[in-house]
Amino acid sequence: MSGEALTSAEYIKHHLQNLTFGQHPDGTWGIAHGVEQAREMGFWAIHLDTLGFSIALGILFLYIFHRVAKQATAGVPGGLQNFAEWIVEFIETSVKGSFSGRNALIAPLAFTIFVWIFLMNFMDLIAIDFLPGLAQLIGIPYLKVVPTTDPNATFGMAFGVFFLILYYSFKVKGIGGFFGELAFQPFGKLGLPINLLLEGVNLIAKPISLSLRLFGNMYAGEMIFVLIALMYSGGLFLGSFGGLLQIGWAIFHILIITLQAFIFMTLTIVYLDMAHQEHH
Repeated sequence: MSGEALTSAEYIKHHLQNLTFGQHPDGTWGIAHGVEQAREMGFWAIHLDTLGFSIALGILFLYIFHRVAKQATAGVPGGLQNFAEWIVEFIETSVKGSFSGRNALIAPLAFTIFVWIFLMNFMDLIAIDFLPGLAQLIGIPYLKVVPTTDPNATFGMAFGVFFLILYYSFKVKGIGGFFGELAFQPFGKLGLPINLLLEGVNLIAKPISLSLRLFGNMYAGEMIFVLIALMYSGGLFLGSFGGLLQIGWAIFHILIITLQAFIFMTLTIVYLDMAHQEHH
């Protein structure tokens, strides 16, 4: 890439580095041109590629389904409308099977989560050097095109769901009911310390389980694509074998990217269902 021969380690580091914007130690602001510069920018640095692709894919999602809704017909549906209706029915079935309360937000939220995460995951199926190579041609040093391989993105979505969990827990159960569950479930008043420990860990584990499961699976998938890409520099035989591996892994990865979007959506529905349940 960029016309320079990279070692295997440098190639891997390059593909795992985000396009980072932040404040340099000398007080100036700009883009990091190396791992060390990105690290020096600290916590408040911004991953421009994660934000850019997340927002762009969110806009694409809204555009496609808005267009389908405007052009929907009661007659024989076209291919895109048929596909959109299938997704809507799939989400509706999932919500009805996992959510026992009544809340008009849950189905649209589940729909948005599933499609948006699927689109972000799907970026992993684009040839791994294609977009970063184009970016380097215009002077962009790094470009990670899969937002869900960035823990900032997965934790951001998970914390959004977590705030909804807390909001509906307080709304449905009241402050007393919510803290009563933390203090007195499942062992009653005599088990107060154990109850707080168990329920506190259970509460905190929800955003962590949502974010790390998605991040870990997608990061591992991207790493495998990077390692397979290294085989192309090993000669004709090794490169041909790498091509077969890449095709096989891409086909298998279609299942993974869909499954991870489905799991995140399903856990969101289940957690919000738990937030709507009152224990007496």
